Amino acid sequence: MLDVRRLRLLRDLAQHGTIAAVAAAHTYTPSAVSQQLAVLEREAGVPLLERTGRRVALTPAGRTLVQHAEEVLAALERAAAALAAGRDGLCGPLRIGAFPTAMRTLLPPALVALGEAHPRLELSVHEFDPAVVPHLLRDGTLDVALVHDYDLVPIEPDPALRTVALLDETIYVAAAEARDLPGCRDEPWILASPGTLCHTMTVRACEAAGFIPRVRHHADDFVTVLTFVAAGQGVALVPELAATGVPAGVVLTPLETRRRTRLAFRAGAAQHPAVAAFAEAMGARTDH
Repeated sequence: MLDVRRLRLLRDLAQHGTIAAVAAAHTYTPSAVSQQLAVLEREAGVPLLERTGRRVALTPAGRTLVQHAEEVLAALERAAAALAAGRDGLCGPLRIGAFPTAMRTLLPPALVALGEAHPRLELSVHEFDPAVVPHLLRDGTLDVALVHDYDLVPIEPDPALRTVALLDETIYVAAAEARDLPGCRDEPWILASPGTLCHTMTVRACEAAGFIPRVRHHADDFVTVLTFVAAGQGVALVPELAATGVPAGVVLTPLETRRRTRLAFRAGAAQHPAVAAFAEAMGARTDH
């Protein structure tokens, strides 16, 4: 009988690419992960990994088993959802991840609605950049999350997760006067922290316009970004959700590029009552 916990490790190896990354994700040692995968190989009766020096890759049998592991894990999520649906009313924890502009704009009304409709539901909200959310959903740290991507930085499909569209936003150039993107070639720029989706989006948008942005400041909070623009510290790209309370001296010029906000959860969890209730409060449906 194949062990579900070891199947999860194999699935995560396919996702992360290295045993060290899987170990870090599960707070194990790399040797412990290697030992568990070796046991899984013995259970499967076929080689699952190819080792070349310090690197490992999945064999064809390993890739096949990962596909089945995704189905097994999704089935377990559906089983948990069915059991939760049989309880008397919604109760227990619901761990929600969200990015800062959603925390400030989209999430508060949904939290109020959920609290009124399901007072026994224990809501817990955590702020994360969308780039790290898929891992946190896969390992069970989060139950549901608001994530975003850009047409210039699309989310890679993840068989372990499902997403539901919530909102499309316009992206604006924020400057002291109306400016298109090529007109900002020689301006100093205010970018989000390297490694975030917002940083990558700005760099790619500028590259598509024919230049590399000259970065003066890094700031992740869009209120701060707009304040810096108003203070003459540079130009920036900001999404529509952040374009409220724009300070004097800042002009927003719309671009064609868009940001898409989505509701994300584990595959198989769509019918979990708490996930469905959260989706309803956000104005989405998980049964599409």
